[in-house]
Amino acid sequence: MLNKFQDWTSQHQRLSEIRIKLLHLHKLLLETERLTYEQVRGQVSRGELLQLVISHKQFAWLHRLSELIIQIDELRHADEPVTSEAIEAIDSDIRTLLSPDESGDEFAMKYNTALQRHPDVVLAHADVMMLLTSDSI
Repeated sequence: MLNKFQDWTSQHQRLSEIRIKLLHLHKLLLETERLTYEQVRGQVSRGELLQLVISHKQFAWLHRLSELIIQIDELRHADEPVTSEAIEAIDSDIRTLLSPDESGDEFAMKYNTALQRHPDVVLAHADVMMLLTSDSI
C-alpha cells in the first residue's frame, strides 16, 4: 500500500514539475510572439493580448502547447491513479512537440525561430528536456 502511495505521489510530483516547466516555456513563447506582433501593430494591453491568444492566427501555434498543459492537468486531477504509461505518453508528446525544425509544421518552425532568437527560450527548453530525461518515474 505504501509503495502504491509513494508511486502515486512521485508521479503527481513529476507531472507538477513538468507542468511548471511547460508553463514557463509557454509564457516565454507567448512573450516573444507578443513582441513580434507589437513590432508590426503597436502595443497591446493584457486584455487585448488574451483575445489575440484565443483568436488571432499569429498566436494559434501556441495552442498545441496549451493543450499539452491541459492534458497534464487532467491527469493530475483524474480519479484514477496515473499510470507510468500515461506519463510516458505525455513525455513522448512533449518531446515530439518540442522538436524544432525549420522545415517542419508551423509549431516546429516557429519554435525553431524562437530558440534561435531568444536565449531564455533555449534555457526553458533545456529545463524541460532535462526533466524528461531524469529518472523521476
